[in-house]
Amino acid sequence: MLPWNDPNRRSWKRVPVSLAALLTALTIAVTPAAATTIDTPARASASAASASASASASASAVSSGWNNYSCKPSAAHPRPVVLVHGTFGNAVDNWLGLAPYLVNRGYCVFSLDYGQLPGVPLFYGLGPIDASAAQLATYVDTVLAATGAAEADLVGHSQGGMMPRHYLKFLGGAAKVNALVGIAPDNHGTTLLGLTRLLPYFPGARDLLTEATPGLADQVAGSPFLTRLNEGGDTVPGVRYTVIATRYDQVVTPYRSQFLTGPGVRNVLLQDLCPVDLSDHVAIGLLDRVAFHEVANALDPARATPTTCASVVG
Repeated sequence: MLPWNDPNRRSWKRVPVSLAALLTALTIAVTPAAATTIDTPARASASAASASASASASASAVSSGWNNYSCKPSAAHPRPVVLVHGTFGNAVDNWLGLAPYLVNRGYCVFSLDYGQLPGVPLFYGLGPIDASAAQLATYVDTVLAATGAAEADLVGHSQGGMMPRHYLKFLGGAAKVNALVGIAPDNHGTTLLGLTRLLPYFPGARDLLTEATPGLADQVAGSPFLTRLNEGGDTVPGVRYTVIATRYDQVVTPYRSQFLTGPGVRNVLLQDLCPVDLSDHVAIGLLDRVAFHEVANALDPARATPTTCASVVG
């Protein structure tokens, strides 16, 4: 029997989690409600309407001081922070840890829902990622208008750390965004520990994912969406990029595929900062204060302090 701390044993323990994620995606895909697809010509108008509805809903949410549209950025923190949730996430639950953490440090913090499919309640981030990026564009405009700021900073978890790159590259976002911080982002797609390579062996499975849950299909390594996103380089001029990854990520695999290459990029492996941090893909975005401290450093590099294991009490 392998010892409890053998890396091979730990990797096998993570396989059921990844398999469950893939099976969950397929389950959602085959339900009649989720089988409705989004027509490409209607994406722009649908995206704007959804973003406006998201802004309205978020403004009325009780969420520990964030989504306060009367908040005005301070001289110390002159840019509002927009939080972008991951696949299956939402504007509140994904940020119950990080949003109050940033609010308590004097930031104006906002979050949106995006990527909801017709007939699929509760779950977000499943729609086509280019349409989700258009929703983000509208939402950032709403936040900038409310706060009077010229630029925003974006912090995203998982898909939420990758999707904004489409906004920056193709939708004019680079002129309105100072920094993008990705927490466990699938910048170059994921194989889910190789499980996506099984799709060809299940007739119709890939088509089902693409038609019913396009936001998932877009995240598979080598997808047309990711190929276009990464053509010509990972970054655009004028934006600072930070990627915070964990070696124990069981969803975006291999974890080094999260890292970006280009000017203004800082790639951070959590275990280089705190070797005993065992956070996985979900925990790094939801409750890891070591990662949160590094987010704060990325948002305000002039006042950055060393991130260590002791940052959990910072």
